[in-house]
Amino acid sequence: MPIRGASEKQGVGGAAKQVAEHASALARLELELAGLELRSKAGALGTGAGLGLGAALLLLFALGFGLATIAAALALVLDTWLALLVVTVGVLVLAGILGLLARSRIRRGTPPVPEQALREAKLTTEALKPNGNR
Repeated sequence: MPIRGASEKQGVGGAAKQVAEHASALARLELELAGLELRSKAGALGTGAGLGLGAALLLLFALGFGLATIAAALALVLDTWLALLVVTVGVLVLAGILGLLARSRIRRGTPPVPEQALREAKLTTEALKPNGNR
């Protein structure tokens, strides 16, 4: 007749070992699933970025053709060289205005430090200090 306590200990130990093995296998499968999901999403992001880049390139070409159309329309009433010069100057003026706006926005955003939040944190720290440390 087998000893009851010994078989129960082996049974519990074996069950615990099986649970640990199953948990380990489950964790490996979950990591593998996460890796597959990340690869799938990275592929979709890459495809989306490529399509967006293609759209931006076509938009640049469309802008060029639009400017050429404006120059051709002006060439009906002006000499061709003058029509092209007018369009070129117009594009340069627009680029200059956008550059000045960009510079002012960049200056407004630098340095990228949350000054108001730091000021509030300092005031809060001062308010929480005991009276003896002031």
